[in-house]
Amino acid sequence: MTKRLSVLSIMLFVGGILSAQNTTVVKAGAEKIEYNPKLFGYFIEHFDNQIYGGIFDPGNPLSDEDGFRTDVIEAMKELKVPIVRWPGGCFASTYHWYKAVGPERIPVFDKTWGVEDPNTFGTDEFVRWCKKIGCEPYIVANAGIGTREEMSDWVEYCNLSIGEFGRKRIANGFPEPYNVKYWCIGNETLAPWEMGTKTPQEWGPLVRETAKMMLVVDKDLKLGAACLNVREPVQILLQNAGQFLDYVAFHSGWDGTGASFKDIMMMTGLPEGDIKRMMGHLEASGYAGKMKLAIDEWQLRGWIHPGIGNPRQGFDFEARRLNDVASTYSVGDALYASCFLNACLRHSDVVDFACFSTIVNTRGAIFVYPEGIVKRCIYYALKMYSNLLLPYVVPTEEKVVDLVHGERSIGVLDVILTSDKEGKRFVYAVANKDPDNDQPLTFDFQGLGIKAPKKVQATVLSGKSPDDYNDIGVEKVKPESRILQIKNGTVTIPAHSVTFISID
Repeated sequence: MTKRLSVLSIMLFVGGILSAQNTTVVKAGAEKIEYNPKLFGYFIEHFDNQIYGGIFDPGNPLSDEDGFRTDVIEAMKELKVPIVRWPGGCFASTYHWYKAVGPERIPVFDKTWGVEDPNTFGTDEFVRWCKKIGCEPYIVANAGIGTREEMSDWVEYCNLSIGEFGRKRIANGFPEPYNVKYWCIGNETLAPWEMGTKTPQEWGPLVRETAKMMLVVDKDLKLGAACLNVREPVQILLQNAGQFLDYVAFHSGWDGTGASFKDIMMMTGLPEGDIKRMMGHLEASGYAGKMKLAIDEWQLRGWIHPGIGNPRQGFDFEARRLNDVASTYSVGDALYASCFLNACLRHSDVVDFACFSTIVNTRGAIFVYPEGIVKRCIYYALKMYSNLLLPYVVPTEEKVVDLVHGERSIGVLDVILTSDKEGKRFVYAVANKDPDNDQPLTFDFQGLGIKAPKKVQATVLSGKSPDDYNDIGVEKVKPESRILQIKNGTVTIPAHSVTFISID
């Protein structure tokens, strides 16, 4: 955990040069943790322009023969996407999968989002799209208005070659089972805005009986269930269904819409609080060390969709266009993502996977328009994590100065250290939350077992301003390779940056 020192006690100004000291030290005797690359997963929902006109756009010159946007597929391959969650989100709680397979698709009125869904993108299309990307499909079953039988029938359609639904998949032209391994029972099903909301007392038994049916169809599923990050609901869920589950799924998001850069930085410690709180619920339930966690929707910014959960009000469809405003998605989003993923990595013995919300449009890493795509700042931060880190987390302790904003403060640096299996190569990921100042960081080269180098190779994601953003035809923020000098074991981390440092 980051330890903060008083700014007044450690910050000295000599000739106008900031000489505050930040340190990172390898924890003596602590074993490194092999994390699951599925921490760098994604989420897509049938909301607004994420599916239709987003990843799926038949007839567009940039789409392939199956209707999938090839520019999106290539951008996702660059991210090395390991897993994608679908079809929702809230949409999952009213989604009947069987209406969206086979040659005769049944258009439906989507009672979650108030629009018609043509159902031309269903299970078969999702699995085909995942194969083109090279990622695992992760399906959220309809535990809102759906039934236990409907959810287990979906597993049968995907993973068996016998029975009514296994044979239906074959008849639809897909003779080989899809072997979808990752499933979740429900989405935010305890929340009042969800269709088919359940009480904790209703939810535990429903999950138990659904899990039993799904596992009879395929005993090898990686099966989770949605839950609020609140002790009593978690305890009731695990008391009823814990023996059948591999993980508890919860969401982490803090509405930063309209927030300044410093406001966002004050939120960067919240995800770790979410994780620790849920870990405490597992411990109180007797499942510490026995149950994994999945943060299968995470994002800084809440979606703009006025009207959900208030049917008398109705939806403001035009307000959804505010999700597309490019200037919203600045360097601050990239830094928030870095801090979120660092928190997951620090607790990767418990956090098994995570799904950024979303892939495209709304609050997505990629903005899709008819003629192309924009890779938002957060896209490049996520790309750095999935491409540049090494596979083991090395536990460290940091002492850093505070970044102060009004009555609030937070550690100015967020640091994670990874290594190869042999402990001969190292990569640091460092988020510098200071909007204006570079920050010195002193490494523990002795703890790494190596001699301090004179310089290191770095990849830096930043901008001229912390409010810089990418837009159609304008890419102000993207990673740059740099050589950073080491002096007395200390390197300078650029202001408002995500910086990866490689040490061989």
